[in-house]
Amino acid sequence: MKKKIISLVLTTVIAVGFLSGCATNGSNTTSNKPVQITFWHAMSGKNGQALTKMVNDFNSSHKDIKVTAQFQGKYDEEINKLKSAEKANGAPDIAQVYDIGTRFMIDSKWAVPMQTLIDNDKYDTSSLEPNLLSYYTVDKKLYSMPFNSSTPIVYYNKNAFKEAGLDPNKPPKTFEELEKDAKALTKKDSSGNVTQYGFSMAIYGWFFEQFLVKQGKDYANNGNGRTSSATAVDFDKNGGGLNVLNEWKKLVQSGYAGNFGRNEDDTENAFIAGKTAMYIESTADLTSDLSAIGGRFDLGTAALPSFDGIDNGGVSIGGASLWVLKNKDTAKQKAAFEFIKYMVSPEEQAYWNTQTGYFPVTKKAYDQQIVKDNLKKNPQFKTAIDQLHSSPKTAVGALMAVFPEARQDVESNIEQMLQNKQTPQEAVDNSAKAINESIDNYNKQNK
Repeated sequence: MKKKIISLVLTTVIAVGFLSGCATNGSNTTSNKPVQITFWHAMSGKNGQALTKMVNDFNSSHKDIKVTAQFQGKYDEEINKLKSAEKANGAPDIAQVYDIGTRFMIDSKWAVPMQTLIDNDKYDTSSLEPNLLSYYTVDKKLYSMPFNSSTPIVYYNKNAFKEAGLDPNKPPKTFEELEKDAKALTKKDSSGNVTQYGFSMAIYGWFFEQFLVKQGKDYANNGNGRTSSATAVDFDKNGGGLNVLNEWKKLVQSGYAGNFGRNEDDTENAFIAGKTAMYIESTADLTSDLSAIGGRFDLGTAALPSFDGIDNGGVSIGGASLWVLKNKDTAKQKAAFEFIKYMVSPEEQAYWNTQTGYFPVTKKAYDQQIVKDNLKKNPQFKTAIDQLHSSPKTAVGALMAVFPEARQDVESNIEQMLQNKQTPQEAVDNSAKAINESIDNYNKQNK
């Protein structure tokens, strides 16, 4: 009987050992496979090429993680695809979302707050740019990691300045100076047709928002939607919106500023082709502009002009940040954060800055030789950096869940204004009315 018991015990031990061995081997096999991460982004052209290289370099240096980057179209297209994917349980692990999608992403609760990942990892954020972090921080919690951050700047043709008798090293600092320079820079043929406008600016809601920040005015109530969710816009009440549109209308009506519509590329191409001597656009266009101009004229850059009699209120960042989407796989979340840490490292941000014009997320990037060399070769990059660092931490844009729609409303009304179909005041009032309706509908549906 004792032998049978011993035999039974041995058989059980062997069987358990065998099964345990199978389980261990299976676990090892699984652990030897890299964690698969899907990354959705909205970068194309030269910016997309730079991003692809960074992702490939990460994969080459991290055998335990494989990131698959997938281009999803422009920002608006990407966030709409993300909404559909979330409903179908097909969302990526990481998503690049533009600045104005921040409040929606927070409200949706689709993402793991970046602060949670930072705290779990004990990641040191002290070297990250405070002005960039402040935009994506709500209630003292960082929700996403800034990645491609930019501000608008003035691009100008130094050769055209010289021909017009203007100092190429003294670009306009205020709207009054901008108007005077634009008049001097405008060229006409013998028939009176404009061959070169002095200035141009695409009909882009971001510029409207930035000029509010420049005045120190809020776009929306409740602390620009930061102390609590916005319930209405504020630009129609504080005078900021009317100031912007009055200046915009005056410039175009004078005949010294060209209106090339809502497509930013059309305004950029007009500048590159010499059809306009100054234009306003994101710092992210700097590398591509330098390449497209190819030395045909000397490119200058300057800070966004201020309003006469108003101290510099600074500028708020645009661009996008990286969000880690929620899933039950903690290994994927950890791998996603490893990828994000790599993407904001000094070396990668130095490369990203020099290839695109976007700000480095970390201040340590400025110690990299590639950045030092680039600033020496292309001093135009320094304008945006100085503008960012001189802006107060309070210069942060509004947060609204309906911001994508709001931006379209503002652009549509500015377009009507520039076509003389409504006054600046009507454009402000109509924009405010449409946006307030969107805010009200959203707030009712998301109580």
